[in-house]
Amino acid sequence: MKQFLILALVVSVIFSAIPYSSAESQDIALADATGRVVTLGIDMIRESIQNNSYDSALKYSKFTTDFYSAQIYTLRSSNIESADDLHLLLIDIHSKIARSASSDEIFADLDMASQYVSKFPTSTEPLMVASHLLSASDQSYQLSKPENNGDHFYIIADSLRIMSFNLFNSNSAPQERQADEIRAFYLDLQQHMDAKKDFVSIGKLITTIQRDITGTDTVLVDSANLYNVIRDLYSQTDVELQAGNYEKAEELVIAAYLDNFEYLEADIEIVDETLLHTMELNMREELRAMVKEKKSPEEIMTFINDPILKDLEKAEGLVSNLKRADPQVAHAAAAQPKLLNPMGSATDDQKSGVRAEIDFIRATLETMLVQYQNQDYTAAFTSARTAYLDSYEHVEIPLRSIDPDFTLEVELQFAELRQLINEKADFSQVQEAAIKVRRSLDESERLVTGTGQLAPAIAFTSSFAVIFREGLESVLILGAILTYLEASRNTRFKKYVHYGIVLAIAATAVTWVVAAYLIKISGANRELIEAIAALSATAVLFYVSFWILNKIEHKKWMEFVKAKVWQASTTGGVAVFVMLSFFTVYREGFETVLFYEAMFGFAKYMELYVGLGFVLGIGTLLGIYYVTRKLGKRLPLKMLFGLTMGVGAYLSIAFLGNAIRELQTLDIVPFTSMLGIIPRLDINLAKMTGIYPTLETLIGQLIMLGIYMVAASYVLVLRPKREEKIATMRKSRREADEPKTN
Repeated sequence: MKQFLILALVVSVIFSAIPYSSAESQDIALADATGRVVTLGIDMIRESIQNNSYDSALKYSKFTTDFYSAQIYTLRSSNIESADDLHLLLIDIHSKIARSASSDEIFADLDMASQYVSKFPTSTEPLMVASHLLSASDQSYQLSKPENNGDHFYIIADSLRIMSFNLFNSNSAPQERQADEIRAFYLDLQQHMDAKKDFVSIGKLITTIQRDITGTDTVLVDSANLYNVIRDLYSQTDVELQAGNYEKAEELVIAAYLDNFEYLEADIEIVDETLLHTMELNMREELRAMVKEKKSPEEIMTFINDPILKDLEKAEGLVSNLKRADPQVAHAAAAQPKLLNPMGSATDDQKSGVRAEIDFIRATLETMLVQYQNQDYTAAFTSARTAYLDSYEHVEIPLRSIDPDFTLEVELQFAELRQLINEKADFSQVQEAAIKVRRSLDESERLVTGTGQLAPAIAFTSSFAVIFREGLESVLILGAILTYLEASRNTRFKKYVHYGIVLAIAATAVTWVVAAYLIKISGANRELIEAIAALSATAVLFYVSFWILNKIEHKKWMEFVKAKVWQASTTGGVAVFVMLSFFTVYREGFETVLFYEAMFGFAKYMELYVGLGFVLGIGTLLGIYYVTRKLGKRLPLKMLFGLTMGVGAYLSIAFLGNAIRELQTLDIVPFTSMLGIIPRLDINLAKMTGIYPTLETLIGQLIMLGIYMVAASYVLVLRPKREEKIATMRKSRREADEPKTN
């Protein structure tokens, strides 16, 4: 799946690098080539469905959809009729193939797609289109490895080669000798492909053919027209700024970057990656910010002239020099598929932009559901379309380079939502489709923004606190039991205490495995499972925190421990010690399973930090055991219990916020946005704190916090004062009674 996107992106870069006599002819040639490639994909899909091979149809559909997605921005800027409609239709077709829709339904959509493509313009430079098709064939051949996609990429590569040859043959140059030479090269290319020679050999032949049919030294000679288009757009920006039309000026600077510079990035990255990043920042962030803030035209144009246009000229010169110096090296560098970017590799501007777009999509989906429930189907469809075209496609820009598979998955989810609205399906079906999209929005944000540093630190600390809090009681009780047995010379029972510990650890492990398995086979929504786990963890933490509050004084804790030891010793028998140690450990182990199930649900991509916190917590508990048992040291129980109570309160509040958020995703709890009032945290930080900009999560957490504050005030302040007052009164009464007694 990833290879398809790599193909589409690289082909897009190569298409944009071919020289044309004008920007207009370049756009027409690109649209012509795109239409031909899409037509090929449609034909392959149709044939596969006719042969009842939905698997092959799915792969060809994937190729077609990804290829077209990589061209959509250029097609839009060229005002290609129905460019967006075809984009949505191709995604819908892929969705229908994936769910094995009827062939008649798929064929109807394929026919409509063909009608859209038939409206694409025909280039007056067919040889340039033939060169485009060879570029696509070149890249498809490179990815035609059996272990990746079987023969499907090879079939695509060979079909594009044939298509290119037929286009050349029907438009061959007047010089018959040169045409014969090119035909001979095409024949060599066919033989090399049939023999499945290495990519380098194929690439050299394709470069040779492209050089001859385009009349250039190399297919990558320069992209002067794109550079000139950018310069022209900035000149138009100056005109609009002088007229005070900042809105139009912003459109122009966006077009300069998004619709033109984007296609120069691959070449510039080869010659100077640092320069590319500087230009991206200046064009995408700094310049747009200046226009939005309505800086003076003179200030904005000064920034455009230097550094933007100055750097543009420098980049153009570097790229041109590279191609003149060694065209083969330049071709190989541009043809090499780019590795996928790691999670969180997007720029800060992209990250903040993605958060804003996702917030807009969430609000739009809420509006869409209300519209659909009110049977305003046209408005609901418009909202669903807006959520995708006007917002999620901006999320796709950084996301596609990180995880193209997931990007397509979300595209299909939007397609399913639109289709259900068109079919006027039951509200529950539309609601479920919207839930799928919401679920994917969090994942999209995670992939683009990464985990950051604070969220993993919280995950590590929370994990440590959970295992430490749960294990502390067990360590102290077991230590007291063993100390008592040694003091009373009943050491023969010690091994049964150890047996109980081992059994409890094994039972805890089995409980964790069984719980994970039951969750997996339950068929319940992931969000519902996480909500239930979080609510359960909240309840247990709430109970445990108050239990700790009642034992926070060292004297009371020791009374509790002595009661346990006395109970075990007076009852006697081997089974008593085994069961006492077993239930002491297993009770805490069961709670630990519950807490970690909830934590792992929210700490996605931070599992390593959760694991490290667990390991450190276990190590700390062993250290406490050694200090208390071997060295006979007394622990500051009041401080430890106070700390663990505070951590428990924090975790229960965080779990509650996440539980409410998951129930909102499922439309079980209302969603009232408070963006701008409550901080809009990064998704990972929000997951670890439970803080979301909604009224419902805020109310739930404030209530929980208030209960903790009241309870802590009572246990730590009011009750001690009351007990002290009662003790003082009793003392005074005794003192008053003493003379009478005498």
